[in-house]
Amino acid sequence: MSDVSVVICAYTEDRWEQLVAAVVSARQQTAPPREVIVAVDHNPGLAARARRELADATVVESDRPRGLSGARNAGFAAASGEIVAFLDDDAVAAPDWLTRLTAPYRDPNVLGVGGSIEPSFSAERPRSFPPEFDWVLGCSYAGLPHARAPVRNMIGANMSLRREVLEAVGGFTDGIGRVRALPVGCEETELCIRARRWRPSGEFLFEPAAHVAHTVPDERASWPYFRRRCFAEGVSKALVAASTGAGDALSTERSYVARALPAAIARNVRDAFRGDLAAIARASLIVTGLAVTSAGYVCGTLQPTARALRRT
Repeated sequence: MSDVSVVICAYTEDRWEQLVAAVVSARQQTAPPREVIVAVDHNPGLAARARRELADATVVESDRPRGLSGARNAGFAAASGEIVAFLDDDAVAAPDWLTRLTAPYRDPNVLGVGGSIEPSFSAERPRSFPPEFDWVLGCSYAGLPHARAPVRNMIGANMSLRREVLEAVGGFTDGIGRVRALPVGCEETELCIRARRWRPSGEFLFEPAAHVAHTVPDERASWPYFRRRCFAEGVSKALVAASTGAGDALSTERSYVARALPAAIARNVRDAFRGDLAAIARASLIVTGLAVTSAGYVCGTLQPTARALRRT
């Protein structure tokens, strides 16, 4: 399926070179998209530069509330393709990305497809960073399927949806998701839950063969960012639970906590006894990350926004 609009959201000129690389990778697909849309989040200077220098992209300025959800909504509102694919401005797609990502849409029950997101570190991957927490980096994490399979939701750096789905459910919810550098998220989770309720027979798929590489700055591989991101994820999950109910909002997380994390801790303990000193740090970060995320969830349930969502 080639009737695809690619939407790349951007908010800062600090990532200009990465944005250019993202646009080029989207344009140079083996199955080229109908259009590449750069949705700029409340930054007139960046929008003007993008119009001057990104001649092969359509540039739109978000007039929605500030944040990634608003920029994505502005992008898909400008899209004309049957499929809307989202790529982060600091990610580079493999040449066959769209071919792999859109192949499952031959099935009319498929509402959306997400692909694998590989971390691209500036140096070597820190041996102490557990792959089970690569979601902290905005990447695919250990525990996801190894072959095409249904999932509750996709990860925003590499995802696609039918445009009719976005239109039917009203797009992404403002108030959930990243705003500038604030490391919150889960707007994709909340949208996918609403979409499944709109069409219960539909499904979202994870297609690991659809690759993108996601830049990981040194700051994101640091302990302070890890702590902030885990806490923010807990808060975000609380907001989604308040909006959609804890059953759907935490279904994937319960399995992840009950199976993937204990197995990872046990494996790292074994590796530590075999002489891998970094395994001690990986096991410790898993335990700490779970505790901080849980604390964020508890705090999130007490926020006024969460209480207001429960009353609606």
